[in-house]
Amino acid sequence: MAQFNRITQQPEVMGGKACIRGMRVTVGMVVGQIGTGHSIDEILADYPYLEREDIMQALCYAAWRSEEREVTLAG
Repeated sequence: MAQFNRITQQPEVMGGKACIRGMRVTVGMVVGQIGTGHSIDEILADYPYLEREDIMQALCYAAWRSEEREVTLAG
């Protein structure tokens, strides 16, 4: 996980969810914002303490986690 140096997991921060640089901004929140159609620039404007690399790394981390195991989806 060395390539994810901006992603942290601490039990005392957001219940141990993957966060960006120890802040209370989860990877899931960033991915959710992208998924609902927000652009990276919009997210950066809404969260000025984030950096473009934070968002890119959150997306890469989510993609990496989704490849970890197969999950059967309903449908």
